[in-house]
Amino acid sequence: MSLRLPAAVPGAKIIGLGSAQPDHVVTNHDLAQRVETSDQWIRDRVGIVERRIAKDDTSLVDLAAEAGSRALKDSGLEPTDVDTVIVATCTMTAPIPNAAAQTADRIGITAPAAFDLNAACAGFCYGLGTAADLIRAGSARNVLVIGAEKLSDWIDWDDRSTCIIFADAAGAAVVTAARTPEEVGVGPVAWGSAGDQAATIRILEESTNKLWQHGQAVFRWATTRIAPVALDAVAKAGLTPADIDVLVPHQANLRIVEAVAKRLRKDGAREDMRVADDIVHSGNTSSASIPMALDHMRAAGTVRSGEIALLVGFGAGLSYAGQVVVVP
Repeated sequence: MSLRLPAAVPGAKIIGLGSAQPDHVVTNHDLAQRVETSDQWIRDRVGIVERRIAKDDTSLVDLAAEAGSRALKDSGLEPTDVDTVIVATCTMTAPIPNAAAQTADRIGITAPAAFDLNAACAGFCYGLGTAADLIRAGSARNVLVIGAEKLSDWIDWDDRSTCIIFADAAGAAVVTAARTPEEVGVGPVAWGSAGDQAATIRILEESTNKLWQHGQAVFRWATTRIAPVALDAVAKAGLTPADIDVLVPHQANLRIVEAVAKRLRKDGAREDMRVADDIVHSGNTSSASIPMALDHMRAAGTVRSGEIALLVGFGAGLSYAGQVVVVP
């Protein structure tokens, strides 16, 4: 006797994008009223001009549901078409109940498989890779992948090394089956971890229960280790760096973004490859940063449907992941 398995499909593709940010803007000048910093100091070190911070009565699920609803509308699907919801997040204030089931219910998605995934700032790419493999194996048909963070719940607003960087937001993508190999729009995931670097970004449970990071150590690691991950994702997709139209790395620090782009161009990426710089006006929004940056670029006309985008996320864990996608 053999067990029956669902029919596999050639792969997956993204058919919708959406994002959400709080209305409240916090500028560098605002932060300089509280901690010893300045607009120029922040711009020089991380490239951020302003960021969005949610009000106390706005939850992570609120942001996730808004971004997910927009992605679903963009896809043309109905809530009843979605059978799986993945929320990538590391900032829920309690481990249960998870964000995914609550978010699905808020959107009107009935009885989906729903789970949270914690790979910190690499979370969206982990979620997208998981969604694509679920679809390819026949375990899911239409998956809503959301990266959502309310980092303001975990920030020490008197610590200038972190309060200047992080912000709140959500970004989402609807992923569905590709009917033919030619339709495949999500490449294989290139992922991994560096657990020996776990102490560089962590929650200080023993004292403040706030987020802490060794900024210089993370910067050195990211500027040397992330470009090879991005190149691996390109190779796994059967492409070359010259095929990439747009680079959307995790928006951790503008200097890191620029360093990754420089390395890719050295290895064959085109000079006209566009590079996401959403961090300037959105700050570091962890798992939300990649889908939100891509959504913002598409809305601005910086990227077009059918173009080839390289996504790469990295963060606490340390965890990293990337894949090539076709822009919906």
